[in-house]
Amino acid sequence: MTRLSVNINKIATLRNARGGVVPDLLKAARDCESFGAQGITVHPRPDERHIRYQDVRDLSPLVATEFNIEGYPSDDFLGLVESVDAQQVTLVPDPPDALTSNAGWDCVGKASVLRPIIDRLKAHGLRVSVFLEADPEQVKAAHDLGADRIELYTESYAAGYAKDRMAAVRPFLEAAEEAQKIGIGLNAGHDLDLNNLRYFAGTLPDLLEVSIGHALISDALYFGLENSIRMYLRELELAEVMGAG
Repeated sequence: MTRLSVNINKIATLRNARGGVVPDLLKAARDCESFGAQGITVHPRPDERHIRYQDVRDLSPLVATEFNIEGYPSDDFLGLVESVDAQQVTLVPDPPDALTSNAGWDCVGKASVLRPIIDRLKAHGLRVSVFLEADPEQVKAAHDLGADRIELYTESYAAGYAKDRMAAVRPFLEAAEEAQKIGIGLNAGHDLDLNNLRYFAGTLPDLLEVSIGHALISDALYFGLENSIRMYLRELELAEVMGAG
C-alpha cells in the first residue's frame, strides 16, 4: 500500500504565530506516528517561518518511521540534512521567498546543478527524491541524474479533479508509467486530500509514498489528528483495492 508521510509544517506555523512551544511539534510528530503515519515530512525554509533548522535537529532522533526533509539545496540546507539522521531528502526548486512549492525541477536544464548535489547526498547514505512536474521526459532526466525517486507535484491534478478527474490524472499516469518502466521510485504530493487521494493513488502504478500536510492538518481541526490520519490511511487502503481491481 502507498505509504502516508505527514507534513507537519502547519503545526510549526501555528506554534510560531504565538511563540513558545504550543503546539508541541515533537509531540505532534510522535503522535502522528502512533496514529499510523508511516513517515514525517518537514520543509525548512531560509526564513524559518514554520519549520526551523533546530526543529529538524530535534526531530531527527525522535522520528521512528521515515524522516523526509524537503527543501531547496542551498549550502545551509545540505549541511543541515547531512548533520541529522534522515532517510530521504526531497529536492525542491523553491526560491527563498516562495509561499509554497509551486513548480518542479527542470532536470534537463539544471542537470549540471543537480548532478553533484544528488551524488553528494547519496554518498552520505541518503535516498534522494526530486520534485517534478508530470512530464515523462523530466522523469527520465531525473533517473539519468541518479535520483532514487521522484515526487510528482500534484497541484494541477487537484485543481482539475472536480471537473474531469480522468483528464486531470492522465499526465500523472503517463509519468508514473515512465517511472515504472525505467525503475525510479515514485512519490507524490501537494494539494492531495480526502476527496481526490483515493482516485489518484488507485490509478497510478507503484506509487510508494504521498506527502500530505495542509489538507490533513486542516481536517484535524474538525476530526482530530488521530481520526484524520486514519481517514487518509483508509483512502489509501481503498486505493489499493481499486488498483488491484
